[in-house]
Amino acid sequence: MKDDLSRLNPRGEIEETASLSKKNISKFVFPSILGVFLFMTPLSYDGSVTIPVALLAGALQGALSSALPFIITAAIALTFVCTVLMKWTRASFVAEDSFFYRLFHVNTPWTVIRGIAVIAAVMTVWEIGPEFIWSENTGGLLMYDLLPILFTVFLFAGLFLPLLLNFGLLELCSAFFTKVMRPLFTLPGRSSIDCLASWLGDGTVGVLLTNKQYEEGYYSEREAAVIGTTFSLVSITFSIVIITYLDLLHMFGPYYFSIVLAGGACALIIPRVPPLSRKSHKLSNGSYQKADEEKPAHLNIFQWGVMKAAGKAAKTKVFSSVFRGGAKNVLDMWLGVLPVVMAFGVITLIIAEYTPFFNYLGAPFIPLLSLMQVPEAVQAAPTMVIGFADMFLPAVIGSGIESELTRFVIAVVSVSQLIYMSEVGGLLLGSKIPVKMSDLIIIFLQRTVIVLPVAVGMAHLLF
Repeated sequence: MKDDLSRLNPRGEIEETASLSKKNISKFVFPSILGVFLFMTPLSYDGSVTIPVALLAGALQGALSSALPFIITAAIALTFVCTVLMKWTRASFVAEDSFFYRLFHVNTPWTVIRGIAVIAAVMTVWEIGPEFIWSENTGGLLMYDLLPILFTVFLFAGLFLPLLLNFGLLELCSAFFTKVMRPLFTLPGRSSIDCLASWLGDGTVGVLLTNKQYEEGYYSEREAAVIGTTFSLVSITFSIVIITYLDLLHMFGPYYFSIVLAGGACALIIPRVPPLSRKSHKLSNGSYQKADEEKPAHLNIFQWGVMKAAGKAAKTKVFSSVFRGGAKNVLDMWLGVLPVVMAFGVITLIIAEYTPFFNYLGAPFIPLLSLMQVPEAVQAAPTMVIGFADMFLPAVIGSGIESELTRFVIAVVSVSQLIYMSEVGGLLLGSKIPVKMSDLIIIFLQRTVIVLPVAVGMAHLLF
């Protein structure tokens, strides 16, 4: 059997044959089971559904609640100081291919963004300067509500992420799901894990997974952009929060079915149109050579998946992969992403809170909503676009609308739009995933146009 498998390896490599030992299969199975438990096992806790990683993050957030804003501010300040030192001193003592060089050596616009983040963080924590920067609906919302969650989630998700990535689970999923993900969504089978982790846990976990897979050469630029902007779904838990706030919890079943329907429509359409369809098929290293996903004819899917998984596990050193790799993940997200979320988040929230900008953007939706026979169209129109700033804002505005049908539409649309700058949008811009602000704006509008008819159609069927 082993000789057969070595001949059937399409790349002509024989090392995976030797990996089909009990030792290496165990090395694949046990870390992968632990990873699935931590990232994908729904648990009922304190009246809500969550996953172990989020549970650990919540416990740490509770224990450090008063100190976290200061810790986060220190991390953002450290990023900016190291970035400036790297640019001014050229830091010849830091190797150009090192982790810290890639983390702190950024261009001038990104240096400015990190500087804005420091200023906004300091003003918010000490409540100095103009109130519109640090108020509870702008900087305060980010510093006391969102960033503590991200900080603690990044810690545990980053540390344990190698359990999902490095021991063969994605190779097994690639074998099983390629024939589904490729024709439907133009994506490799391993991307199914990103989707599942986001759905059960949080969209930030999906972005983190996608970013690491892109950096390691498993996704092309186009695939990483598609996954990050299409499959970094909102967790079930947050969906419950939205529907509860809009006083429609009794409609949760139809509501979540509508989200799945709308999200599926977006996933089928948006990757096939610009800007995502125009993204390059190059890998992060500039090459086009990807791992072969084709199954040899002599093997069934299970045999092929186990062979690939065991081969991956055989090449993985447990200590350096889990501990050193996990620590790099955490630092990359803490120092590389948190400043971006703070800077873009506070700018967008200031625009949403203190200017009529989003009201103007929402005006074209008034006749459209009226044509679709959505009650209170004038009040609902701003909620169609203000979600770009923060996903919770449409629910805040929509909670005062009397029509249950309209509130249902707002709930479905706001969750399905997916791109919002106070979290996922900022994370995408701060990651290595090749998307620009203009891409995010276009994709947000595309998702809104696709999702709205689905949401309205379901609402008219239900009310």
